[in-house]
Amino acid sequence: MNIDRRKFIGTAAVGGTAAAFASWVPAWAQPVSGGITAPLPTVSGTDISLRIARQTMRVDGKVSRAIGINGTVPAPLIRLREGQNVRLSVTNDLDEDSSIHWHGLILPFQMDGVPGVSFPGIKPRSTFVYEFPVIQSGTYWYHSHSGLQEQLGHYGPIVIDPKGTDPIAYDREHVVVLSDHSQLSPEAIFRKLKVNPGHFNMQKQTLGGLLAGKDQPLKERIDWGKMRMDPTDIADVNGSTYTFLVNGYGPKDNWTALFTPGERVRLRIINAAAMSIFNVRIPGLRLTIVQADGLNVRPVEVDEFQIGVAETYDVIVTPTDDRAYTLVAEANDRSGMGRATLAPRAGMSAQVPPLRERPLATMKDMGMGDMDMSGGATAGADHSGMAMGAIAADCSPEHAKMGHCTPSDAAAPAVDHSAMGHGAGGMSHSMRDFSVAPQVKRDPSVQTISPMPVDRMGEPGQGLENVGHKVMTYHDLVALDRNPDVRAPERSLDIHLTGNMERFMWSFDGIKMSDYHEPIPFIEGERVRINLINDSMMSHPIHLHGHFFELVTGKGDYAPRKHTVLVQPGGKASFDFTADALGDWAFHCHLLYHMHAGMMRVVSVRPRGEAQ
Repeated sequence: MNIDRRKFIGTAAVGGTAAAFASWVPAWAQPVSGGITAPLPTVSGTDISLRIARQTMRVDGKVSRAIGINGTVPAPLIRLREGQNVRLSVTNDLDEDSSIHWHGLILPFQMDGVPGVSFPGIKPRSTFVYEFPVIQSGTYWYHSHSGLQEQLGHYGPIVIDPKGTDPIAYDREHVVVLSDHSQLSPEAIFRKLKVNPGHFNMQKQTLGGLLAGKDQPLKERIDWGKMRMDPTDIADVNGSTYTFLVNGYGPKDNWTALFTPGERVRLRIINAAAMSIFNVRIPGLRLTIVQADGLNVRPVEVDEFQIGVAETYDVIVTPTDDRAYTLVAEANDRSGMGRATLAPRAGMSAQVPPLRERPLATMKDMGMGDMDMSGGATAGADHSGMAMGAIAADCSPEHAKMGHCTPSDAAAPAVDHSAMGHGAGGMSHSMRDFSVAPQVKRDPSVQTISPMPVDRMGEPGQGLENVGHKVMTYHDLVALDRNPDVRAPERSLDIHLTGNMERFMWSFDGIKMSDYHEPIPFIEGERVRINLINDSMMSHPIHLHGHFFELVTGKGDYAPRKHTVLVQPGGKASFDFTADALGDWAFHCHLLYHMHAGMMRVVSVRPRGEAQ
């Protein structure tokens, strides 16, 4: 083929300029490839071999170190069928111990895959055989529970087909694995968080923003500063170091899922990230949620949903137009996004929406209940007038004790700011009042106690309150089938999610896993209500191994059943569960570095009659 030299030079110059410009914009906004439509590698059957090994991976053209399974990141899709037995022979080719946890699968505790809890781990150059019956169906995933290996790519999807007719009708399906990836080693990330927990936050409030009238006004900034709290601290690790992936591909790689117009397309969406909570939407398409954490729910139509780390949601979309759509997985702090394309043909792409304005934490995120008076994003930061002078006839003793109001027959109580360690002045709410959480260890690792936490399971998540379209909440979920155990709880248990964000210390009830090895005891078959109380200003996805639980959202016998629940900042989330799986089970925050820093305990279910 003959090429005109002048035309070639001119084209090259334009291309060079475009490439130079592209290097200054984020990956999700840069020109993309023609699209990658290759299906996920898949393994199935009754005998499956998996090999864990070091490898490299290429993300948006950059090569970095990884840990993969059978040579891929994510690991191969494991496709099983309800009612079968499966043997999974896992060989560890690493120079360190490894493991695989089958997230959300109901199995004997010895097969759960948590080193030091349910088995000893898989030694280097050795093989461990997991063997168990498959007694459920749905969308799940698997990952390492050893060190920080999960961050390097040691995760993969699981799909279990029902043994009978699937109640969810669809014409085509795609598995969508969301994750986060960094060129930094996970050890380096953790070290930086311990030295400076705000190291990766490039979205702090600035003087320029203040002068331009953006974000908080000066008085609110001073008040928050006195409390050593940063309203922009939404995600510990974010788009400043992470590239957000879809099925192992970066935004420029443009992973593409194909459809024929008019088809019902099932998207099995899994959040396999180490630290990233995503807000998922497909502009131009409504999403019908049909499954949560592998269990069917009554179809509910939404425009967007927040998916915590370790959660899964199956959605149905029905694109009727012969055009491409962008699947957006925006980080909850709006520091970046993963993107992919849903299209009728390879090589197509759709407009990628810009990142929305990043959210700011509010008084409610500090555990101040519904104290935001004006309803704005940063409303209610100064309640001193109300707390010190308001007269409320219906003021309860509890609220009066917290300084939220004044009984009509009493003078306004004095506010003890020394309890906060910040002296007098500022906000008139004590956030280190341990009397409201007597079981929490009074320790420097506990920076705050939420004075007035409220149930936030009916809320869409930080920054999604006023987006102008329908966002899913836990209250929207209703189980398709009646729950297997509808007994009322025999007892309740409060568990506080505690931490010190300045020191990057995380725990349950102020106690790190490394400091306390005694498990939380349960008796086989007992029905228990767990109240998770978030005393921090960060969202925490809490996962209980070996069990499903029912969210307490007023749905009665059809309460949604899940294995992971995202507890909003300063809020509460309650669930009922039946301790029906004997053995020792991990119970932890699924933000990898929070778990590694200590937010984990062991749940022990013992036979009735056995001494406790």
